[in-house]
Amino acid sequence: MIPDPAETRFVEIVFPEQANHYGTLFGGTALNLMSKAAAIAAARRAGGSVVMARSDRVDFHMPVAVGQLVELVARVERVGRTSMTVKVDVIAETLGKSDGKLAMRGSFEMVAIDEDGRPIAIDR
Repeated sequence: MIPDPAETRFVEIVFPEQANHYGTLFGGTALNLMSKAAAIAAARRAGGSVVMARSDRVDFHMPVAVGQLVELVARVERVGRTSMTVKVDVIAETLGKSDGKLAMRGSFEMVAIDEDGRPIAIDR
């Protein structure tokens, strides 16, 4: 199966060291995972290196407990000359159940770069 270059999915389990003092996924860790998903989706679409230019609105809809799974789904939604908008959804679910719910959603602006770190055109 050839993966869709405009979408990236991966699953993580929330470990105690990723939690805040409430026993739920720390927001900074969630943002790290989301930006990683956005970068992978954008790099696959661009066919090379990318950097984050901006993170737009990120909404936290519900807490994710230690031991729960998070599926990150990143989709390239807009391709400009050198930049892309990537939307990332984080779906939380309890291991062994089919109870997935939207926990977080965010938008990231990614820019394709050359080996010197300068913006380059993206093939459309």
